[in-house]
Amino acid sequence: MEIDPFRIRAHVADFDDIVSEIISRSEATRATLPMVADIAYGTDATETVDLFFPDRPRTGLPVHMFIHGGYWRMFSKRDYSYVAETIARAGAIAVIVDYALMPSVRMADIVEQIRRARRWIADRITEYGGDPLRLTISGHSAGAHLSTFLFNEPGIPSGIRAALLLGGLYELKPLQSSFLHPEIGITGREVADFTPMTHRHDPAIQVDILVGSDETPPFHDQANAFANLLEEQGLPVSTLNLAGRNHMNSVRDLGLPDSEAGARLTKLIAGG
Repeated sequence: MEIDPFRIRAHVADFDDIVSEIISRSEATRATLPMVADIAYGTDATETVDLFFPDRPRTGLPVHMFIHGGYWRMFSKRDYSYVAETIARAGAIAVIVDYALMPSVRMADIVEQIRRARRWIADRITEYGGDPLRLTISGHSAGAHLSTFLFNEPGIPSGIRAALLLGGLYELKPLQSSFLHPEIGITGREVADFTPMTHRHDPAIQVDILVGSDETPPFHDQANAFANLLEEQGLPVSTLNLAGRNHMNSVRDLGLPDSEAGARLTKLIAGG
């Protein structure tokens, strides 16, 4: 019997160990990095961000927004605080975003929340020493999918300099026949409206598309297809296949500045 290629736990033997590690590392990050927690970007209880700061004067700092994954239905910003280790070492303010989870909300609600968090950065990050004109973004898995909706609004410049998309989902139709269907029930309307492959994107933004070499075939296929689409739309795109990495240890590496993924994130923030 063929194993569902989207069921990550079935393809990553140490799935639970990695999750335990990133949660533990996130707790350590919250205890050691300067931070301001649970800042509201909207009125719903799920609409909050945590800010983490580099150890330097807080004025005119670059800003990096990270969006977590979990197939839109699990995890929270607290589980991904550790990514701020790389961001802060790169000299930027880390904005780790929380959002509501399916199936209690629908995809349209989550996309609007992510856009609302982006607007909060534009309007308020100067109060915390950040420069909203020096904004970069990243996301993993469903977070990479959501990140694309920050630079695909027709006629609206994104104001984002660069994006790193790791292990992303850019075509939603296959998920309707995956293990996720009974869990979140992605609808035909959601496939039509929220598949990144069907949108146009801001040609001013540099996009790095990363995928672990040990990911299952759909993640490679979708990464290649989306990179080609963005290039056709005039965006500068770079791709990277992370050697020996799967869906989970690749995102763990984002919080390790000296790893291949962490180094790419550092370079993106620095603009090099």
